[in-house]
Amino acid sequence: MRIFQALFRKKMPNGHIYRGKNRLVKVPTWEDLQKLRNEFEIEEQNMFYLRHSYLTPSHGHAKALGKHEEGFIKVLTRPKPFYDNVTIESRLAHLRVTECWD
Repeated sequence: MRIFQALFRKKMPNGHIYRGKNRLVKVPTWEDLQKLRNEFEIEEQNMFYLRHSYLTPSHGHAKALGKHEEGFIKVLTRPKPFYDNVTIESRLAHLRVTECWD
């Protein structure tokens, strides 16, 4: 039994199995090559669109679409977190109770 285990054991490299002189190297398969080719094609297409950005359809600029006016109207119409008619004098009026009129 022990001779069988010694002769037919899986041969592993010394030390770290993925680094160094005695490492396990994965053999590339056809699927790995196809995946790498697809990734290169996608990257090349992305670089093409980055180099020639005028080929993509444009949706207009913010000025042409009226984004600035739309944002300005949104700021004016949103609810305010404070009251407009409250002043410091009206808030501190209760402190003037002891003042005399003379």
